[in-house]
Amino acid sequence: YMNIHFIIHEAFEGPGTFMSWAKVKEYNVSYTSVYLGEKVPDAIENIDFLIVLGGPQSPDTTIEECPHFDAAAEIKIIKNCIDAKKVVLGVCLGAQLIGEALGAKYEHSPETEIGCYPITFTEEGQNNDLFTHFGKTSIVGHWHNDMPGLTSNSQIIAYSEGCPRQIVRYQKFVYGFQCHLEFNPELIELLIENSKEELSRGLNKSFVQQPENLRKNNYAKMEEQLNVFLTKLVREYNSR
Repeated sequence: YMNIHFIIHEAFEGPGTFMSWAKVKEYNVSYTSVYLGEKVPDAIENIDFLIVLGGPQSPDTTIEECPHFDAAAEIKIIKNCIDAKKVVLGVCLGAQLIGEALGAKYEHSPETEIGCYPITFTEEGQNNDLFTHFGKTSIVGHWHNDMPGLTSNSQIIAYSEGCPRQIVRYQKFVYGFQCHLEFNPELIELLIENSKEELSRGLNKSFVQQPENLRKNNYAKMEEQLNVFLTKLVREYNSR
């Protein structure tokens, strides 16, 4: 049994596959939709697994720039959950906030990546049981300009041609995914609709797909891989 709490920054960057997985498992799900003005909870007793999703913000975005995004409050709940030995997983902005909570500053990624491109698993990644089902390389979703910072004891699990930090293991049950394994066709439509300017800026970039190609990607394989990873992660956590 698990109590899963999502922090959702924007309606167009929803939980996707994370939510469908949690529903199939019949886990207890709660969420903070910060774009609706909801505040992240102070108490964490009822959280076993915190999932912090992506968003167009960065950890440096101020409340003046984006009134619904309070980086300090999110960093605090992340830190509290890590200290309480809960499972913490961050995606994109969420991954960067985990790094910040552990004292590692986020950085700009060498390349902007939007669409589906392969990631390659490092030796640490290939030797980590949670990722063995991915093989040495796997095609996953991307939508970012930045990447998470590294702590002295974090491990890079996977990287891509455009970004050296795609999956980071910070601690036994703490992972940052710069990539987006939760993408499904519905989320992609919402992102396309809300990212017209960003997509037009990416016209001549090496790792930016345009809407026609974004819609053609196979999201089912990613979904399956994320489901297996999450199931393994929870099993490992419950048997600790």
